Amino acid sequence: MRENPLKAILAEGRPIVGLMCFEFSTTGVARLADAAGADFVLYDMEHTGWSIETVRHLLAATRGTGVTPLVRISGAQRHLVSRPLDLGALGVMLPMTESAADARRLVEFARFPPGGTRGVGVYHADELADGLAASLARANREQLLIAQIETAAGVEAAGEIAAVDGIDLLWIGHFDLSTSLGVPGEFGHPLHTAAVERILAAAAAAGKPVGALATSAADAHELVRQGYRAVAYGDSLLFADALGRALGGLRG
Repeated sequence: MRENPLKAILAEGRPIVGLMCFEFSTTGVARLADAAGADFVLYDMEHTGWSIETVRHLLAATRGTGVTPLVRISGAQRHLVSRPLDLGALGVMLPMTESAADARRLVEFARFPPGGTRGVGVYHADELADGLAASLARANREQLLIAQIETAAGVEAAGEIAAVDGIDLLWIGHFDLSTSLGVPGEFGHPLHTAAVERILAAAAAAGKPVGALATSAADAHELVRQGYRAVAYGDSLLFADALGRALGGLRG
């Protein structure tokens, strides 16, 4: 595993900005994100129909760019956690994290011994340039593990989740969180606002950054102002907005 620049940027207190892919599984998307100056591309396997084979090609293409490849998996099972990492992801996001036990399972399956129980799969000679022990230690050190909090239960356990050793970043899922709280899409509702503030406070107490999906540049600026240190734009919304503005300019 190569070095993960996201961890260094976050350690310096600076925000990271990237693209979250739900729609475009083309191998060129990472090159486009790189040219635009993105720090990372996050490929979603929770809500898409993408197979591990599709993600394998996306990760391979991303390796040749300057962006950091991340994958949102669909659950804390050994094969769901380890395979994207084996194929080149430099981090994974676990959705619906609702307890410290969930977070610990993510860490266990993502880390090689002695910090975890991930199986060793080495496919390329360059991964062993410094010897197996050094390679495994580097993988444990460089991977970015993200716990996504997006339910009322997750909010209740936010402090315990943030305190788990190995969890590098908390991610707030606004749509699911508002729905879980009974106020779907009402992001300004006091219940949602209080839940977000509780997660931000738990992360701050543990010294962990927080991330979220932005719907616009103004939204992204507001998230950073509130203390978020990782922001992603969704590919389909971004494309629709850019295309709409371009067509509007042409017709105007």
